[in-house]
Amino acid sequence: MAKDKTQQPMMAGFTSAEREYIRSELDLFFSTLPSVAEGFQIKTWRGGPQAGKPKVPQAAQGLLDRGLMRLDLTGRLPMLFFTDAGLDALRTMMADGRLADPKKFAHVRQELGIDPIDPIDPALQAVAAG
Repeated sequence: MAKDKTQQPMMAGFTSAEREYIRSELDLFFSTLPSVAEGFQIKTWRGGPQAGKPKVPQAAQGLLDRGLMRLDLTGRLPMLFFTDAGLDALRTMMADGRLADPKKFAHVRQELGIDPIDPIDPALQAVAAG
């Protein structure tokens, strides 16, 4: 019998689908390094009975259901932000090189305080400063 996505084992507080979703959202995007503090942008339904409402990916819904992320609808676009518990789990995930490549996600590791900030990179210093 095949496991469904709700029965996946947890590592660092996330399922494998959730870890993949987080890595994809925090990976390099058109030469831009995303920030955890900026949150994850969520698409909205274009038509039908849910038009204009957030179109939350399945992996993100699990994070919302467990209180690891929160949905913010106050801005122009819906956004997901990590809660304190979610940030703790994200730090655990990013600190484990098996779950997130330390080189590829160096910007996230520095933002979360896992690694020291590179004094040569002013962009990362600005993110860390707030």
